Amino acid sequence: MKRVCKLISDYMGVLVLLSAVLALLTPSTFSGIKPSVINPLLGLVMFGMGMALRIDDFRIVFSRPRDIVIGFLAQYTVMPMLAWVLSRLFALDEALTVGVILVGCCPGGTASNVITYLAKGDLALSVGMTAVSTVLAPFVTPFLVWLLVGQTVDVEVVGMLLSIFWVVILPIVAGLVAKWLFPKLTERATVYLPAVSTLAICAIVLIVIAANASKLLAGGLIIILVVMLHNLCGLSVGYMIGRMLHLDAAKRKAISIEVGMQNSGLASSLATLHFAAYPAATIPGAVFSVWHNISGAVVARLYAKHTEDERQPDLADS
Repeated sequence: MKRVCKLISDYMGVLVLLSAVLALLTPSTFSGIKPSVINPLLGLVMFGMGMALRIDDFRIVFSRPRDIVIGFLAQYTVMPMLAWVLSRLFALDEALTVGVILVGCCPGGTASNVITYLAKGDLALSVGMTAVSTVLAPFVTPFLVWLLVGQTVDVEVVGMLLSIFWVVILPIVAGLVAKWLFPKLTERATVYLPAVSTLAICAIVLIVIAANASKLLAGGLIIILVVMLHNLCGLSVGYMIGRMLHLDAAKRKAISIEVGMQNSGLASSLATLHFAAYPAATIPGAVFSVWHNISGAVVARLYAKHTEDERQPDLADS
């Protein structure tokens, strides 16, 4: 069973991509699944995140506040602004604009920690940034969405705050409590959590893509291009910020990945709950879920290779 779970988590990008293709080719197979299932699935992922977190993951906030503040500010400025600029540049309609903005204003995704580890980046910083951006998301995300699209679209700021609390914060707290009450049980369960999260994300992608398959097939190239640019620009700008502030390579990688990889499942969930008048607003989150797992795997390989190349002179000298 552990071997199967490891295979599922190791090939997360492939499975998410296959889920998207399957939903796109046979949407009728999954169209009967109600979008309301997305929230429990996302809650399950967040519960797993809570079980995987440790006290040390929060201590970094106090031991390395400068790094966390840099990462936090980069997370909540770069991606929202890129989302706004790309939406205007490609003249997206209101629904897709809302979807892209939602992706940009969400906290970092849990997959970023795995990618940072594979990239030989600063894993402690990555986990700390994810924890902080997620905990503050109920306040920051609704405010940013209102700031960027509130002039043209009705944004339920309080409703979004409560949704993020129930779907994200409460499951994380429940996971932390479960870990505290049943440490041995949760320690055994953490082996299976990445696989469970992978399957939950695949299910979210299936539901959203199946519901919007016709729209994607009719004009999906533009939104796919926007999502790709959003992610790649986020990765690049995040890295450049680290370089400009003279952070070491490991920190630059962590900030790059944390900024570029979003909790796109949350974006789809918020679109479903609070922008029902714009069904297509769920599309960017689903496409981002597929793409950032692919780009993340490539970036991890490139960053890891860069680290190995830097070490070659040291090995030769020794």
